[in-house]
Amino acid sequence: MQRSLADSRVKFRHLQCFLAVAQFGGVQKAAASLSITQPAVSKTVAELEAILGVRLFERGRHGAVTTREGQLFMPHASACVSALRQGVDLLARAEGAASATLEIGILPTVASALVPPVLKLFAAQWPRVIVRLATGANPELLERLKAGSIEFAVGRLADPERMVGLSFEQLFNEPLIAVVRAGHPLAASAGLPAALLEGFTVVVPPFGTLIRQSADSLLAAWGVPPLSAFVEVLSVSTGRALALENDAVWFVPQSAVEYELAHGMLVRLPLPFAGTDEPVGLIRRSDTQPSPVGLALIDALRTVARQRMAAAAAAAMPPAKATRRRRKPR
Repeated sequence: MQRSLADSRVKFRHLQCFLAVAQFGGVQKAAASLSITQPAVSKTVAELEAILGVRLFERGRHGAVTTREGQLFMPHASACVSALRQGVDLLARAEGAASATLEIGILPTVASALVPPVLKLFAAQWPRVIVRLATGANPELLERLKAGSIEFAVGRLADPERMVGLSFEQLFNEPLIAVVRAGHPLAASAGLPAALLEGFTVVVPPFGTLIRQSADSLLAAWGVPPLSAFVEVLSVSTGRALALENDAVWFVPQSAVEYELAHGMLVRLPLPFAGTDEPVGLIRRSDTQPSPVGLALIDALRTVARQRMAAAAAAAMPPAKATRRRRKPR
């Protein structure tokens, strides 16, 4: 009796506020994301705790942290919100009078290469969809995914403890490379001794990211001593500006600079060793199923990924040797 009574009293607004506070770790940011006041969020969460008879958050000076009970409740709350959104999306497509909404996360270092071709394929099947792209570091995307604020993410395989409750489907491998502007003094250097790096700004991914580990491995393999000065940045636009305008040496995933490499704006340094490849893949929650519109975008992602892998394999093949025809003596 008590359980059925609680079920009837839990409303959609309770679940929304709970998931927002869990995602952002505090009432202030949760209220901003929901476009309501902080007192309204606090009151709604307190109502939910009273209905369930448990504390969902430990509140302190540094925000709100989900309790054990909150962690247990989170996937079910997220599943409910996700199911409702899927139903709304289906009705929107059937009626043709409203647009469906799809919220996904993607790494900024792969977004510029993947998003244009993927959305081009996707729009042919779902022309009336609002796609909201959330970009951020891999840990941030995983937290958003667990909180249910995005349907799936395109990111990298994280440590096992971060992947609990998540699945990873590899789409393609991505090498980390070092690039400089066209005409840079290092671009014409043969052999590239590590000492030549001194005197130039080095731009690397932020500490704690997987691609930063790859960058550190590349620098160590190059024989570069520990850097005394460098710039940490994940923003592709900022890294591009530093490379083009400040003569910086930029360690960046290759897909982030494909356009600049193809148009001769940036050039890849001929390092005396092979770069490291990191898998990029589709990350989903294990306890939910994608909506129909989400499945369509996933199919487009897989198609573009296969095309990228095929193009990379073709580029890696040695050129065919031309055969000369012998002229018959007249």
